[in-house]
Amino acid sequence: MSTPETDKASEKPSFLDRQRAQRPWLDHLVAAGTRYQDSKGDFFAAGATYFSVFALFPLLMIGFATAGFVFAGNPDLLDKAKDEIAESVDGSMSQQLTDLMDQAIESRTTIGVVGLVVALYAGLGWMANLRNALTVQWGPEPESAGMVKTKLADLGALAGLFLAIVLTFSLSALSSSGLTLKILEWLSADDLPGVSVGIRAVSYVLSILASWLLFTWVIAKLPRVALPLRNAAKAGLLTAVVFEIFKFVASFYLKSVLTGPAGATFGPILGIMVFAFITTRIILFATAWAATDPINRKFEATRVPDPVVISPRVDVRDGLSPRGTVAAIGAGVVTALGISALRGRKR
Repeated sequence: MSTPETDKASEKPSFLDRQRAQRPWLDHLVAAGTRYQDSKGDFFAAGATYFSVFALFPLLMIGFATAGFVFAGNPDLLDKAKDEIAESVDGSMSQQLTDLMDQAIESRTTIGVVGLVVALYAGLGWMANLRNALTVQWGPEPESAGMVKTKLADLGALAGLFLAIVLTFSLSALSSSGLTLKILEWLSADDLPGVSVGIRAVSYVLSILASWLLFTWVIAKLPRVALPLRNAAKAGLLTAVVFEIFKFVASFYLKSVLTGPAGATFGPILGIMVFAFITTRIILFATAWAATDPINRKFEATRVPDPVVISPRVDVRDGLSPRGTVAAIGAGVVTALGISALRGRKR
């Protein structure tokens, strides 16, 4: 049996609730984690990872076709490549690789066309899955605008993402220590004290800046929610910092995986899958973090309320209720008086 004291104890906020009330950043973090779990973030990340790995094969086909066109237009480079194969591989394997290269060059057009078609299909599937995963972090997915319009929008988003990645790689190339060192050598400033530490610091800052621009664009423009870039800047910065930490840890992981024979065979594909899965999870969580930010509440999709079920209520009782009894007695009295009045008139 509950007492007022036990009711008050049950209404007392928990330790986590008290900490969330005192620390807004913790409240925001817990809200983002809850949104990520409720929106099945891991499930969508797994789907995006599948399409990411699937898209590698047509990209390899395009790469082979491109190499075929390059070798076909440069016979000297082709002869040099064959010589390198002959020096690196002994026996019949060298001849087999050379024949395979000749076949790839002969069928470069077919391989390129098939690779482009399959890459377009895989890329659109990956983009649609990723956009849906990012959109549900904001609430229910909006109604589809039609297959053709949706695919055209996904194609535009894919092209925009490609341009954003090219820009990111360009900034990343500027952040490389080798390029920075060459610039300093050209300026005759490579012997200054502490220059190596400064180069490393600048490379990290430029790398984070490049990732920040890329992830801000992804969080703001890929979901099917109109979000200004400035509203996704904080989430993009959070994603960039976490992503750089993940890349640093992943470098040691890949070194340990690729050391053994099994790692040399299956390590690359497993490394790509793990890298794609964790990166997608980071982006989805950052999107949930942006969706639960108070400044972005007005962009959140309106959730459809649960349907209201109207069911008639019928009470079945044995016998007459007190009101029914009184009404029956009254009706009997009125009937009796009416019968008496009729008999009196007949007399």
